[in-house]
Amino acid sequence: MTATTESMTATPSAPDTAGPLLSTLEAPAALRELSERQLTGLADEIRAFLIEKVTAVGGHLGPNLGMVELTLALHRVFTSPHDTLLFDIGHQAYVHKLLTGRAAGFTTLRQAGGLSGYPSREESPHDVIENSHASTALSYADGLAKARQLHGEQDRAVVAVIGDGALSGGMAWEALNNLGGAPDRPVIVVLNDNERSYAPTIGALADHLHQQRAQSDDSIDWLVRQAPAARFGGCDAEADGPLPLARSLFELLGFAYIGPVDGHRLRPVEEALSLARELGRPVVVHTVTSKGKGYRPAEDEPQDRMHTCGVIDPHTAEPLKQSSTPSWTSVFSDQLCSLGQRHENVVALTAAMPGPTGLARFAERFPQRCFDVGIAEQHAVTSAAGLATGGLHPVVAVYATFLGRAFDQVLMDVALHRLPVTFVLDRAGATGPDGPSHHGMWDLALLGAVPGLHVAAPRDATRLRELLDAAVRYEDAPTALRFPKGGVGEDIPALERIGPVDVLHRSGISDVLLVAAGPMAAPAREAALRLEGQGIGVTVADPRWVLPVSTELVQLASRHRLVVTVEDNIRTAGLGTALARALDDDGCGTPLRALGLPGRFLPHASREDLLRRAGLDAKGISQAVLRARAHKPHQQPDPHTPAEVS
Repeated sequence: MTATTESMTATPSAPDTAGPLLSTLEAPAALRELSERQLTGLADEIRAFLIEKVTAVGGHLGPNLGMVELTLALHRVFTSPHDTLLFDIGHQAYVHKLLTGRAAGFTTLRQAGGLSGYPSREESPHDVIENSHASTALSYADGLAKARQLHGEQDRAVVAVIGDGALSGGMAWEALNNLGGAPDRPVIVVLNDNERSYAPTIGALADHLHQQRAQSDDSIDWLVRQAPAARFGGCDAEADGPLPLARSLFELLGFAYIGPVDGHRLRPVEEALSLARELGRPVVVHTVTSKGKGYRPAEDEPQDRMHTCGVIDPHTAEPLKQSSTPSWTSVFSDQLCSLGQRHENVVALTAAMPGPTGLARFAERFPQRCFDVGIAEQHAVTSAAGLATGGLHPVVAVYATFLGRAFDQVLMDVALHRLPVTFVLDRAGATGPDGPSHHGMWDLALLGAVPGLHVAAPRDATRLRELLDAAVRYEDAPTALRFPKGGVGEDIPALERIGPVDVLHRSGISDVLLVAAGPMAAPAREAALRLEGQGIGVTVADPRWVLPVSTELVQLASRHRLVVTVEDNIRTAGLGTALARALDDDGCGTPLRALGLPGRFLPHASREDLLRRAGLDAKGISQAVLRARAHKPHQQPDPHTPAEVS
């Protein structure tokens, strides 16, 4: 380990201290006053600060350790917010946050009421977009450049920093098609090439970038050796003309191409960015960085270079908090491997996230039957449709929040053809510290519109296994399973099963039927006990297959005086809405009160806190039942306001 790396991994003794340069940095403009030696020291301070703060609270560590020098150069060459800096994906913007006055907030990173883990318009005028779904920044840049052109604002640069992993998304190429075809709109695309998204990037683009890196000594000296006309359009940097023989795919698309440039050498990166601005045309600046740079545990981590970390010891990278229960993801992972052993037709697909979605073990066991398609959810779904057409049963594992990107493909490419594809939606419901773009609270609303799709919500590990087994046995319809982030908890046994419906609790009087979707079964059962203490008879039912609504659930509901549904989806479109429609279609007059998440973007906080704020804990459920029985209107708690602990 070098002396520089040792200094970076040293944890300051004071809990909230930054280094002498970082602590005095009030605005990005001050960076232009620093000498090269001071900038090198500042880069060391930033890495030490990130290691200290992120390991203390958890977050995206590896990507940001690789962004230090590149972000310093961006803020020295461009004047934010007059010039617009866009980050894709937003989890690589921690250094940007530090340089724009938010160092003090890092003790609250991703905590309730604290600093967001992504760019946030509420936090700073330097943050322009905060949607942390990948491959979008180039389209934002295209629209912004058009707006600047229409307004006659020729002095405001538009810069999109995109990771090579995000560049695997189809939407990025739709934007490149427009950007490269508009030489009069000078958008600068900074390609942060670290050969990874979560896992190593894959496909022909990754191979092309590897070839580009192999042809370069990672310096910018070639700019001195070659006349600008030889690289940027035939005559001079400003003139139009035929492009020379292209060295890169980007040049074929109409961009000037600068690089590859070593993204950890400040002076070459600054020179490349300055030249890109001067060219006055669409430019790709190809920078090469190392994910986890300067932190040995991240550099040595073989899977994702510590893309994210929990609360860990900064010296050993060992977790300081050990979970005593398996995660939902790990239970799924084990069961899928078991199914793969028993069913040779089961294959799996991931959109660049084999580890986080639980497919890594399946990929190790069955490498020929697991496909990483890059950050390309639309392609993943239609590719799965092709696999199903070819006689296989694909399992598409994706975060619930990302399935919305492929809704058309689910509807028209899978469901229309009644293909046996299983979607496994991890991080469903309120997910916690990643905030509004990552809460998986819209999936039931979307999937409820898909004809023939069967959606399951397991309440515990045993139900996850049995429902996944059932899903992959479907031969003429798509299926989906949704489960939350975190520990799976203890099994909740059923008193009896009526068709697909499990009855979990029953009193002698059929006053209220609590219909709990998946993991909401536990607080619903606790709410039932609270209500029984007040003399109210309650039945708790888990439908297991939440969509479409079963006839058995409708019949059970018709035998009660009130039905209350509980789900960690938006309450305006999900299980409650579907059951209410089914009751009405059946001519059942039993009133229904739907409980769920509000149809608003929720802040970042723990899942438990967010559910409690939304009234989806035992106390909130029992209070809602009492209001419904008294014919009082529903009161949706404000998720932005902390709730009292039950």
